[in-house]
Amino acid sequence: MNCDAYALAESDDHSFKALGLILEAWDAGTELGVASEQMAYAALFAALTDLVTQFGEDAVLELTRGLEKRVQTGEFTLGRIVQ
Repeated sequence: MNCDAYALAESDDHSFKALGLILEAWDAGTELGVASEQMAYAALFAALTDLVTQFGEDAVLELTRGLEKRVQTGEFTLGRIVQ
């Protein structure tokens, strides 16, 4: 596990703790030979099915519609330089 994931998993902030736990699982999967793309699809599936269960399909549709603009504006691009 990388140090950043460990630090996040130990955080008192539940959002950071959740991210750290996901990153720990991601590291474990890739160490076992699971491709990063497969980990990503599995994480998306798990997240979306959980959200649909908790909030319903309409709410998840609304959430996913908002992702397009966020991806286009680089919100999920690591290492980008904002000027």
